[in-house]
This record gives sequence, C-alpha cells and structure tokens, in this order.
Amino acid sequence: MGHPVRAALLATTCVAATTAHAQDDGVFLGTLRIEAAQAQAVLGNDQITEDEIERRNPKTTKDVFVGESSISASGGAAIAQKVFVNGIEESLLSVTIDGARQNKSAFHHTGNILLDPALLKSVEVSKGIAPADAGPGAVGGGLAYTTKDARDLLDGDEAFGGRVGLTFGDNGLGTRGTLTVFGQQAGFEWLLSATRHEGDDYEDGDGDTVQGTAADVTDYIGKFAYTGPGGGRLSFAASETTDTGARAAQAGPGGILFTRPDFAGVVGRDSVLTDALSRRTSYTLSYVDEQPDTWFAPSLQLSYNEQEIDASGVEGTNTSLSGFAKNEFALANGTLTAGLDFFKETAEGQGNGPGPFASSGEEELTNVGVFAQARQDIGDHVSLSYGARYDWQTFTDATGEEHDDSGFSANGAIDYMLTDTLTLNAGIASTWGGYELGEAALINFGGAWNYDGIKPSTARSARLGLRWEDGPWSASGALFRTEVEDIAAVLPSGGARGALTDLSSQGFELSVAYTGTRGFAAMNFTKADVELDDETIGSTAYYLGRPVGSVLALEAGYDINDVWSVGGNAEIAFENDDAAVTLPGYEVVNAFATYTPRQMDGLEVRLDVRNLFDATYESRSSDGIDSSRVIALTEPGRTISLTASFEF
Repeated sequence: MGHPVRAALLATTCVAATTAHAQDDGVFLGTLRIEAAQAQAVLGNDQITEDEIERRNPKTTKDVFVGESSISASGGAAIAQKVFVNGIEESLLSVTIDGARQNKSAFHHTGNILLDPALLKSVEVSKGIAPADAGPGAVGGGLAYTTKDARDLLDGDEAFGGRVGLTFGDNGLGTRGTLTVFGQQAGFEWLLSATRHEGDDYEDGDGDTVQGTAADVTDYIGKFAYTGPGGGRLSFAASETTDTGARAAQAGPGGILFTRPDFAGVVGRDSVLTDALSRRTSYTLSYVDEQPDTWFAPSLQLSYNEQEIDASGVEGTNTSLSGFAKNEFALANGTLTAGLDFFKETAEGQGNGPGPFASSGEEELTNVGVFAQARQDIGDHVSLSYGARYDWQTFTDATGEEHDDSGFSANGAIDYMLTDTLTLNAGIASTWGGYELGEAALINFGGAWNYDGIKPSTARSARLGLRWEDGPWSASGALFRTEVEDIAAVLPSGGARGALTDLSSQGFELSVAYTGTRGFAAMNFTKADVELDDETIGSTAYYLGRPVGSVLALEAGYDINDVWSVGGNAEIAFENDDAAVTLPGYEVVNAFATYTPRQMDGLEVRLDVRNLFDATYESRSSDGIDSSRVIALTEPGRTISLTASFEF
C-alpha cells in the first residue's frame, strides 16, 4: 500500500463516493448527463470520433489508436495485434462491436478481436471505470466499437450511394481495396461492403525483412434495417473478417509447429513459414425505439460471434451468444437506464500432436446480470452518474464440474465546476469480474487441466482529475489506479487453472490541445506502471498486460484551403528501466497530405508517409520485447502509400 498515487486516489474517491454516490458513466454513451467530452476524457472515457478515424486513415486496428498515449496495440500482421488500455490487455475489458459482446482470442500468440477498420465509425474507451450498463466483466474498463450504417453515409433522403477506395503502398503494404454500396427507401435501408488487403513481408528501419508479416485480410459486412413511422428501428448485421497467409512458426511441445505471428523468431529454434488462420464471424439483431414519447424507451439485442484460430499445431474456437433488454427512464434532470443482459460462451480446442498433445477440451461460461445506471445534473455546477449491477455465473470446466458464483458491482462519479474554466471530477468503481474462459487452443494440451482453488476475480478502480478550458485552449490531467485481484490462469502453467494472480495499473495522464478554425494540435502523455503480483509485468504476460511505461503522443492537422490539408502524428516512448530488462525509447512520426479537387466532387487523393524518419523500433506493447528467449518483432520502416477514394 504505500504508493502516494494510490493514497491520493483512494482518499479522494472515498470523498467522492460519500458526497455523490457517483460514477463515471463510461463512454458507452447512452444519454450521458456528464456530457462534456472533456469531462469524460478526464474520467477516462474517450471517444475516438469518425473525423479522427478518417484523419488517421487506418488499415489495421493498430492504426486506429495512433495519437492515443493511453491506448496501444502490438505489431505485426492483423492476426497478431492486441489492444492495451493503460497497459491492461483488452481480454480484461468489456469489448463490444455495435453493442454486441466479443470473446477473446483462442491462442495467446494471436490477437483478441480481429477487426478491419474499413467501416469503423467511432471507438468509445473506458479506462478502468465502466458504467453498470456497459456489460459484465469490465474489470479493466471497456472498448466499444461502432460501425457505420447506410444512413451514416447517405445525405438526407438520398436513395442510393457508394464508396470505393484503393490504396497502393511500398514496403510490403501492397494493395488494399474497399467497395461499399448502400441505399434506403420507405424506412428500409441496406449496406454491403467488401475489403481485400494483400501485401508482402515488410522491412524494418534497418532494411531487414520481418518474415510472416504480409497482409492477407478479407472483410465482408452486410447491414439491413427498417425504421417505422413511430421510430422503432429493427436492424440486422452480419460480418466476417479473415486473416490468412504464411506466418512464422517454430517447433514446440510434442515436436509440432506452433504459429507465433507475434514474434520475429524464437532463440535456438528454426523458423518456418506455415499457413495460419484467424477468423471472426458475427451476427447481430437489434431493436431500439428512437422516438419514445412515454416512459417506455426499450433497446433489445441478440448477438452471436465466433472467433477461430488455426495455429498449425493447435486449433481453437471461441463462441459467444449474448443479448440485453433495457429501458431508459426519465428522472429529474436526468435518466435511469435499467435492464438485464446475458451471455453464454464456450472455448474449445484441439491439439494436432502425438499422445497427450492430441487431446482436446471445452469450457463453458454463462452469465445473467441485472443493472441500473443513473445520470443526473444537480444544479448548474454538479453532474452525477452512479449505478450498480448484480451478476450470476456458472462456469463449467473441462472436467464437466460446475462452479456457481455471483457478485455485486457499483460505480460512481462526480463532475464539479469550480470556476467557469476549471472543473474537478472523480470516479470510483468496484467490479465483480467473475470467471474467465481458459485459452481454447490449449485446453488439456499435454495433460489434463486442474481447477483447484479457482475463484472469480474482483476489481477496484479510481480516477481523480482536473480540466481547464479557455477559448481554443484546453488542458487536463488525471491520476488513475486499477487493481484486479484473483485472476485465474487463462494460460495455466502445468495445467493449474486455479493459480491466481493480482494485476494493477497506476499512473497519470496529461493533455493539452488547441483547436482553431482551420487546424488543431494536441499532445497527450500517459505514464502507466503495470504490475503483476507487485512486480513490473513482463512482455509475455498473456491475457493480462504489458510494461508500457511512459508514452507521449502528438497529433496535428491543418486545412490549407478547401482543396489541400496536411497533418500527422507521432509516438514517443520513453526508456523503461522498471522492466526485466531496460526497454529502449523510440520516436516514430507519421505524416499525410490530402487533395480534394473541386472539379471532381466526391474524389479524395491522399499521400501517407508512415515512420517518416525510418526508425527501427519495437512497439512498447509487443510481445517478447524483454525476453531473452524471443526475437521480438520490429515495426515497419518508412512506408509510403497513395490512397484514392471516391463517393458516388
């Protein structure tokens, strides 16, 4: 306990709790009563907007988060990329796509949520503190991805439209094409989209080829909806995203090959290229009343998603059937969102080796929760958000034994205006995390797993911050701490699934921004000290976190006129000497320019230069960067691409 950050946070948040019964409403926006975007950012709830995503022109999930010091993604091909929030891996967050719950990876050397950003509209990020209506198991916060509907792409009553984009790039980027068509008529709307990205293995800043990194992604999305005259909207979405191609693999237990796309190699083992597969398939049915005129304003959803990994020597599949039913009630100066949600998830794997390395197994986890979250303005200076949920779980382990448990979660936040330009806010959360599914691909691999001592996890999070605004200038700062206790081994050593660990992330964030009429500039800095059982976490702590340390992110853009615009971003990671080995610092800069000719309405041509100064570096969140047994992936060197996009 003697951490000064922890002491300050817990002391202040106790005051916040007794004063307000308050909670951060997260960024899973709903109808936020703490409405200012700046207030939400201080509480750890950032929205990466549609404009920001388009400005970053992402080709992978990693590209979505450039310019965000507190959010990072590991490198390599899309199959390998994992997202971290303040150093905590996304498998400890509540992750949704268009409101639908996502399961985690089936193999620890691959990413958790395979996502192509072609139709991505926004990402809402909750760092540590999540509202009760964000879903179960949000011990580290949440990530909520939203994709575009037809009505987001059509102007007014337009009946039909389309978008086509084509990118050519050097240094392995290859070619990427996207075609999207959409339409609407008499309340019906539809959207169909396809993306294909093919490339070669890239070279790092030293000119060395990094094997197994070639892009080979295919993405299909279909969306259909009907909105009735009274505002009731019924929608259905289906998508499939696949990453295939040759990936680096090495021999492992049982003498069989294991695909490890997160490594450049393993010391003392020969690497070969072998075909690997990562595939995510999702179906979502939703209903929402968008024009309620009484107390009844329901939202309902039913979703199924499946994530499949073929890593040569092992295979694994995670499935998730989930849904919710909730209603938003009007309160004095606010709202109350209440309802129930559920999920049923499975993890199933198969080993392709001899003897005990050919074994298989399955785990199952079901959850039913009830929740309520209030958001209110109290007078002109105070906004509150507070809520609670209760969850019941049944975990069926690979032996067939059932483990039943339940738990209570509560949260609260206050936003208090000290002056016209200065605001204080604070938030706390106590979250019951429940059980976690083990890694699907390795269930019973090499020997039967045992579950002695397994128990549900719990978490506590707190934030305290100030923000200042004056004209085009804004600044903010916050202290944060998240503690997650009793995390059962998802990837057990010796099959001991009941082995428990404690994880914490603590530190502070600072940001400064200037927004003018034709441009902007922003700087944000995050220092996150991530510990596992009171020691700095390692870079192969799968399903837990990474030693990110201190990161500075810069982003700027300027509209020269209505035809030309320029911009860029940079990431500066400072040396981290708290890790098992000193992690070197690095600086990487990206720049772009866009041209939208007046004589061709709907056309945009864009030039991107990523890693402008051809730096050779390993991403701070990548796997194995502090391990003597691993040859860690270096990131791509200077990469130049040209993108032409046309709307019709």
